[in-house]
Amino acid sequence: MNAHAPIATETSDTWTVAGRTFSSRLIVGTGKYADYAQNAAAAEAAGAEIVTVALRRVNLSDPTQPMLVDYVKPDRFTFLPNTAGCFTGEDAVRTLRLAREAGGWNLVKLEVLSNTAHLYPDMVETLRALDMLVKDGFDVMVYCTDDVVMAQRLEEAGAAAIMPAAAPIGSGLGLQNAVNVRLIVEQAKVPVLVDAGVGTPSDAVLAMELGCDAVLMNTAIAGARDPILMASAMKHAVIAGRQGYLAGRMPRRMYADPSSPLAGLI
Repeated sequence: MNAHAPIATETSDTWTVAGRTFSSRLIVGTGKYADYAQNAAAAEAAGAEIVTVALRRVNLSDPTQPMLVDYVKPDRFTFLPNTAGCFTGEDAVRTLRLAREAGGWNLVKLEVLSNTAHLYPDMVETLRALDMLVKDGFDVMVYCTDDVVMAQRLEEAGAAAIMPAAAPIGSGLGLQNAVNVRLIVEQAKVPVLVDAGVGTPSDAVLAMELGCDAVLMNTAIAGARDPILMASAMKHAVIAGRQGYLAGRMPRRMYADPSSPLAGLI
């Protein structure tokens, strides 16, 4: 029996961001679900340990209305506050400072969007906001475009993780620039997570096969006909992609290479 590398299990194959270690490589969002109960069930089915929370859209403090924390429990999941809906660096910084005062959150996700139809990140404002947040003591995971040079700038500015978009938010178009994401992974010394644009489990597999540390998604699960089943499918896709990356794919060849030797045939 040939020796082979042990299969990476969910518990043995971990990743670490800003000193926090996680087993699950799938981060899910908290928007667009029918209700918070469905959101919680999807997060469980996904095997997620981190949920990202749009501070401007999710009820975290009004007890007269349904509250996310009553369903998605903070003692079960790590909350990753994000700045969805912010279009300037100042808005993003103000939002995260309020979040820290309210919930004590220090690990945050920065996204500063351009006011366009594609909603790609405004990278000038993003870099400016990152600088302010790092000086303010935040650990910042940064949603960004798949620009390889800008990803390097973000890391040099103190980003705790780089999160290139696979495609426009909520588009479900899947990974549009695999070459750039691979280059970002190769150069990065911090975790790289594909964020936004994933539509199907095969998209998640591809991102993980490129060597990404994790994948973040919301609409791909919340917008499915059966969000709970899709959450489970995404969980298995991320695990499969990760194991495929660790195993190493076979070399690509221009010509046929038969599985059985052709020499010595009777």
